[in-house]
This record gives sequence, C-alpha cells and structure tokens, in this order.
Amino acid sequence: MSFDGYQCIACSTTQATDFGGFVCPSCGGNLDISYDYDAVASSIDNDFSNGPNDLFRYAPLLPLQQPRSPFPLRVGGTPLYPVRDAATSTGMQQLYLKDDTLNPSASLKDRASAVAIGRALDIGADVVSAASTGNAGSSLACLAAATGLQAVIFVPADAPLAKLTQMLAFGARVLAVRGNYDDAYDLCLAASEEFGWFNRSTGYNAFTREGKKTCSYEIWQDLGEQVPDRVVVSTGDGNTLSGIWKGWCDLQAVGLIDRLPKVDCAQSEASAAISETVRRIRATGQSTIDWSSVVVDEVSASTVADSIAVDRPRDGLAAVKAVLQSGGEVVTIPDEEILAAIPEVAQACGVFPEPAAAAPWAGVKQMIRDGRIASDERVVCVVSGSGLKDVTNAGTVIGEPQVIEPFLEAVRSYLEKPTS
Repeated sequence: MSFDGYQCIACSTTQATDFGGFVCPSCGGNLDISYDYDAVASSIDNDFSNGPNDLFRYAPLLPLQQPRSPFPLRVGGTPLYPVRDAATSTGMQQLYLKDDTLNPSASLKDRASAVAIGRALDIGADVVSAASTGNAGSSLACLAAATGLQAVIFVPADAPLAKLTQMLAFGARVLAVRGNYDDAYDLCLAASEEFGWFNRSTGYNAFTREGKKTCSYEIWQDLGEQVPDRVVVSTGDGNTLSGIWKGWCDLQAVGLIDRLPKVDCAQSEASAAISETVRRIRATGQSTIDWSSVVVDEVSASTVADSIAVDRPRDGLAAVKAVLQSGGEVVTIPDEEILAAIPEVAQACGVFPEPAAAAPWAGVKQMIRDGRIASDERVVCVVSGSGLKDVTNAGTVIGEPQVIEPFLEAVRSYLEKPTS
C-alpha cells in the first residue's frame, strides 16, 4: 500500500497515515489522501490492464490494506459509450457517456462507498453511517449489506421514494430528518461522533474521493489510454468532481499520461454554490490563490435534481480548486433543460439518467450555444445515476403511453396519427 498520509485541501497541513480524525486539526478543512507516487509507478503491472474488472484493479492507487475487493458485487468497470449522431443531438462530434448507472446500487456513489467500507473494514468498524440526499445512502446500504456491516442513513424527509426503498430493502436503519440535506448532514456528524460510527459522509470522509477517482482511470483505459479534452460532471457537494480531477492527476503523477483534461462543473441554476464561487474568483483575475482564505458560497437550493441539491457544498473547496486548476468551465442550467435532457440521453444512447445525471448533457449543449467549447473536442459526460431512482420527475417530460382498445384497427388508427 503506497498511501502515505493526508494533506489539508485548505491550509496544506499534513498528517501521517495513523491520523485518526476526519478533518484537518489545524483549520477544520477537508483532507486529501496522499501517495508515494514513485512506489506506485514501480508497482503498476502493465498499466492496470491485467486486474479484475472492477475498481480494485487499481489497488496500488487505493488507500486500503486488502489488495482485492471485499464485495461479492462488481463495483466499477462500467462502460464508456460513444454517442450515436452526437453532432445532431448536441453539436459535438466526439461525445461519450460514462455509464455508472450499472454499479450495484445504480449510481457512481458505489465507488465512494466501496473504498469507504474498505477503510471501515481495515480499522475494524462494525457500523457505518452517512448523510445523503438519496444515492449515497442507497449505495452505502447496498455495500454494507454485501459485507455484513450495519448502515445508519440520515436523509432529508423529502428524499425520493425509490431511493428510500432501496436503503430499506438493503436493511439499513433510515432516519428521515425533518429538514434539508444540511440538517441531515449535521445530525449524522453529531450522532456518528456520539455513538462511534464510521461516518462515510461525502465531504467529510477523505476515502470517498478515492473511490470516485477510479472513474477517470476507466475513462482513460476505455479511450485506448488517451486523455479526453473535457469531462463534464454533475455537481452538488463537489466530491465527485474533485474525485474525477484527482484521478487524472494520479495518472499524470505516475507517468501514464502527459496532459490533463479540463473538468467542467454542471449544476442546476437553483443549486449553484460551486459555480458562483468559481465565477467570483475568476472575476478577480488572481493568478495565485490562497486556498486557506477561500470561502465557498452557500445558497438555498431548490432543484428537481435532488442528487445535486445542496445549500452548503461539503467538499466545495476541493471542487472549486479542481475546476480552476484544470481550466474547466462552470455551467448552470435551468431545471426545465435538465429534465428535457433525460429523454434526449435515453433516446440517443439507450442510457436512462436521473435528473442530476442528465445535467452534464444539458451543460454540453449550453456550452456549445455559448461558444465555450469547440465542436471537435473529445468530451465525456459522466452519467452518475439511473433514471429509475426518480421516475416521478422523469415522467413530467416523458409523457404517458397511448391507451387503445384491444383491436387491430385501434393500432392502425394510432399509427396514422401525425407524430409531434
């Protein structure tokens, strides 16, 4: 294991591998896990291509004691699809979808939960907890069940029914908090400290980012060990975006790539704290940034894309750094365009996204309209969660089936109607 400690994202203070906390003891900032990249480079076997078809093939770049997956389930190893007729649907000539709906709980969050649970097993924890708008909770419940751990999940009371049903089916103890995600997050933090639970919550537990970064490794391999020009990421608390960026930085640090992609932040206009922060910093024209002094904006989120509905981004600073360091764009999209993107993605590619997972597609279209990306760039949209997680909102733009009488003439009559 080449994991060699922690570094604060805000003040850069370092901690040794035996540090028992979750946040920086100097400033309270989030931590990033560091590696001995020279050791990793010397241990990589044939560019990871001989490992299992899951994220544990990247064991040299994971901070875990076990070299193999502790799960009977496959986490990671999801497909990258080229978009058919991309120029017609979006204006792009080379557009790809990274389909993480095929993870065990049908979301990218399984990557984070896999590494977090791996860490929990390493330190002998028997109860794992998380605050979630839905997907992180479903994911933790799923993978905890697969390893025999007890999961305790805190969600806002209005979390989508499909996600709550998943959590309960997997045997988690689910606490629906009368309040928003931030209320659930703070209560989970307090309860985990009080009862000694291993808290997997995003933007608090540094190990979650380590799982999400593996998405970038797979994109690189699936593109024939090539680097795309951009990766567009749906963003709420910022952890997925910062994980995607870290994955590319890892690949460069071990000498497997010689350039980095831009990482673009796609958010709802109604939940755009990270985007507003990036815009504010760029407006100052600063070439050097004191990250310890950066304060990430807070908003009052009210978007249909529940997975990215966040008032106070808990990994916001890491995401802001990722966008600025990569030279990426921030794009904020009206909810109606996010919803409209659901059937567009489904019909163009055969992948059914939940609202948050459709935001990158809508973001690409908006950036093309604004002239912020070129049509010949190679772009990957990360599809982070299945549309089956939220059929209620999808139904508002997909419509209803045509009801007919059980006769052939009714079929003929239907077929003769003009289509809209």
